Amino acid sequence: MKDAFGSPQSLLLLGGTSGIGLATARRLIARRVRTVWLAGRPSPALEAAAVSLRELGADARTVPFDALEPEGHEAALGKVFAEGDVDLVLLAFGVLGDQSQDETDPLAAVRVAQTNYTGAVSAGLICARELQAQGHGSLVVLSSVAGERARRANFIYGSSKAGLDAFTQGLGDALYGTGVHVMVVRPGFVRTRMTAGLTEAPLATEPEAVAEAIERGLLRRSETVWVPGALRLVMSALRHAPRPLFRRLPM
Repeated sequence: MKDAFGSPQSLLLLGGTSGIGLATARRLIARRVRTVWLAGRPSPALEAAAVSLRELGADARTVPFDALEPEGHEAALGKVFAEGDVDLVLLAFGVLGDQSQDETDPLAAVRVAQTNYTGAVSAGLICARELQAQGHGSLVVLSSVAGERARRANFIYGSSKAGLDAFTQGLGDALYGTGVHVMVVRPGFVRTRMTAGLTEAPLATEPEAVAEAIERGLLRRSETVWVPGALRLVMSALRHAPRPLFRRLPM
């Protein structure tokens, strides 16, 4: 349950090695989070992440979870909720893919879509049901500004995030009034392991800045959070740019 100050005390991080997810976990542990579940494919990196959070004073546990195996989501996530209430679920898994290669390899493109969208739909619905059953909690989903309008350079990834964004907004509407808070987070370019080696986009930011925005959004019970905030205006303009002009933009 949340403490007297309204801060979450337990966190389920879907994507247990996510740079943004772990930055958020560290920030919330510094506040009042005491129990953290790291859900992800078993690996040395997942165990190392748990150890790092334990060193900060959290009871960090791992649970096997694979976005590409939705048939196992019920059992994996059910195990977490069976241990007690979860105040915050942060859905932070996803893959960028390689646009140039994925265009010529449909199975690779499908893998991006299944990870970013199908896997998230499965996990999101299960967590939403459990949060509704306990009568409280927040579900925070990491979307992307890439989902606002598909660009030539990454339309496979962008389209998967567009689907995820629309799904999360609809889920938020479905849960309105139930006591469950749903928040979409739309970061721009974030300097993480996933984007290492890529040319930075304007308004690039760090995982810690996204974590700060997530915490602020939780306190305000926001439904949508842009990181950085200036991207809201930028994407509003790009969303309405005529298509012939949009094609010529250097993005």
